[in-house]
Amino acid sequence: MLLAVPDCLTSLRYTPTFLFPRLSNSAPNSLAPTRTRRLCKASLITNSDSFEVGRFLGSYGFMNITSYSGFQSGSDIEYSPGDLGQLRVQDVGEGNVKISLYEGRVSQGPLRGTSVIFKVYPGQRAGGMEADMMAANELNAHSFLQSSSKGICQNLLILVGGFETKTGEQWLAFRNNGKYSAADYAKVMSERVSKNRALGEQMSWNQFEQEITIKRRRYFVLKLLQGAIRGLAFMHDQDRLHQSLGPSSVVLNTIVERDAAYLVPRLRDLAFSVDIGYSSLDEGRGTLSEGLWRRASAAGAYTPMEKRAFGIADDIYEAGLLFAYLAFVPFCEAGIVDSLSLQRLLESTFKLDVEATREYCLADDRLLDAVKFLDLGDGAGWELLQAMLNPDFRKRPIAEAVLNHRFMTSAIP
Repeated sequence: MLLAVPDCLTSLRYTPTFLFPRLSNSAPNSLAPTRTRRLCKASLITNSDSFEVGRFLGSYGFMNITSYSGFQSGSDIEYSPGDLGQLRVQDVGEGNVKISLYEGRVSQGPLRGTSVIFKVYPGQRAGGMEADMMAANELNAHSFLQSSSKGICQNLLILVGGFETKTGEQWLAFRNNGKYSAADYAKVMSERVSKNRALGEQMSWNQFEQEITIKRRRYFVLKLLQGAIRGLAFMHDQDRLHQSLGPSSVVLNTIVERDAAYLVPRLRDLAFSVDIGYSSLDEGRGTLSEGLWRRASAAGAYTPMEKRAFGIADDIYEAGLLFAYLAFVPFCEAGIVDSLSLQRLLESTFKLDVEATREYCLADDRLLDAVKFLDLGDGAGWELLQAMLNPDFRKRPIAEAVLNHRFMTSAIP
């Protein structure tokens, strides 16, 4: 049976509740959600009988920003070995909520046969209240964005529906637009670089093929970044922050570089998404956004307008770290660099001085292909990276400006 949600969904101010009909015929939960505003007119499949669950795909945890410390303006900067390994700008920690992924499909109704990916939040017994809050927030964020008057954004994952089990697990069903993430792509490519380097002289004769491979990789990475930033630009235009942007939160429909023309990156993981509409900013803070507003206050953002600007700039900073990751990891051998070591290099060792970072990387032959990529357009990549990681949030570009930057619009030579 295909159940249509009444012509709107209810935004949840968290109280202990169930998001979807339970997998039992028991009486409805007496702790009902608080109605705050109407979100959409879209229909979601909310009956578990309308789905078939397939194989288990894996699990992962969320990385949350846990603290923030700014730079001292005007201070002399010295690089010392003691700075290595310390995240001076944003400390991150893995949350307690573990998410499981399953394959599946819609078995009834107009969408019958549609392939889906289930994202499973643990019940309160395993994940506590935070798990239910995250599931509710992700449901509401997707529902709101999918009801936009500007239509569906092709760079966001599409929520199809969901249900709750007897044990309290929240199952969100998303259209299956790919099982791979940007992190998976980067891992595969870095392993390929390692394999080719290991062959040594056996590969040196085919210099032309190596050049073609590098050009394809540059084009693929650039198109991946463009899609991710378009998704972010759409969210910001709809007064929504992502707040959990990283390599694992970008889904790809292909990781074959020859098929880059057909690549469509899509953002997922909206559990920490924040409403930055002025009415919401006036209403107060939500539990999941407390860390964001603490960091906003530390940066001197107090008014609703300043807090909104800080939130957007905070997403851009995360997008800048994603940019750095994709500019380095796919072009380097496996194990040479990863997201955290790159973040430490940028934040702790060189205090977000991108030019100093470039000089350091230029001296390491293992990072040369990444440096050459960012050197394109007379250093346009480094220029964009510096803008996105500017220590002053007020000087960071908005997502549309990132998309229009000469590095993002340039043809790969």
